[in-house]
Amino acid sequence: MDFDQLETFLEVARLSSFSRAAEKRFRTQPAISAQIRALEEDVGAKLLDRSGGRVSITQSGKLFQKFAEETLEARKAVLTAIAETERVPRGEIIVGANEGTCLHILPEVFAEFKRQYPDVAVNIKRADYAKILESVIDNSVDFGVVSLPVTDPRLTVVLIHRDELVIIAPPQHPLSKMKSVTIAEVAKYYLLVPKAVHTRDALEDLFNEQRLKPHYAMELDSSELLKRFVAADVGVGFIPLSHVQEDVQAKVLAAIPIADAQIRRDLALVFRKDKALSRAALAFIDTTVKIKNPEAISRAKR
Repeated sequence: MDFDQLETFLEVARLSSFSRAAEKRFRTQPAISAQIRALEEDVGAKLLDRSGGRVSITQSGKLFQKFAEETLEARKAVLTAIAETERVPRGEIIVGANEGTCLHILPEVFAEFKRQYPDVAVNIKRADYAKILESVIDNSVDFGVVSLPVTDPRLTVVLIHRDELVIIAPPQHPLSKMKSVTIAEVAKYYLLVPKAVHTRDALEDLFNEQRLKPHYAMELDSSELLKRFVAADVGVGFIPLSHVQEDVQAKVLAAIPIADAQIRRDLALVFRKDKALSRAALAFIDTTVKIKNPEAISRAKR
C-alpha cells in the first residue's frame, strides 16, 4: 500500500461515494475502484461495503480508517520536522476558503507566498463557512479564511481583509444612475441573494428592521453566478465590494453603496489555538497579514 491509496480510501469513506471521491481526487471512478481493491487485497479484508446502492465503511474499514489517518498525519509531521531542521519553510499548507475568497482575495497572497517560499506546497479546499470551520477543527486544513464573526473559542482569529456589501445592478438599470440607494428602494426590485449564512442573516435582519418584504428572484451559492445573473438583468443583488471591482471597471455591472446601512463582510484567517505551527505556517500568516492587512502590523509596532 502507499500514501496515495490511503488518501483515496479516506476520501471514499468520508464522502460515502466512489464517484464523488473521484471528482475530489481528479481521477476516474474505475481508477478509484482499482486503488480500493488493491488496498483490500493488501490488508486481506473488505474495507468498504458497496451493496445497497450506497458505500458504507465496514468494521474492518473503521479500524483501518484510524490507521490511515494516523499514518498520513505522521507523514506530514515528519516532513515538517525535517524541514524545520533546515530552518527553511518547506512542506505543505492547506487552506480552506469559499469561491469568492479564492477568486478575489487570496490570489495575490498566494502569488507573494510562492515567490518567497517556492518549496512550500499550497493546496486550496473550496467549501462553505460551516465546512471550513469544521475542517480547521478536525485538522484536515491548516487555515480557514471565513467572514467574521467567528465565535468558536478553540480558534485563533486574525483579521486580514475589510469589506462591505454593495448593491449590484446592470449598467442600464435605474439603480445604476444613483450615487447611493436605500434598502427600501432596493426592496422594490427582484433580488438575487447569496446562500451564505452570515450574509443572508444580515440581510434578513435589515429587511425585518425596516418591515420590508423583499421579492427574492433567486438564491445562489456562488458569487460568480450571482454576478452573471444580475448582468443578465434577472434582478439586483448584494455582494462584497471586492468581488465586483473588475466587473465595474469593465462596465459589466454597476456597484451602488447602501445609503442607510452598512453590512460588513470582513474576513479572517482562522486556525486552531492548540496547533503547533510550522515555519511554513508562520510564514503564511505573516505574508497574508502583510498583503491584506498591513495596518495590523503598524499597530503592533506602536
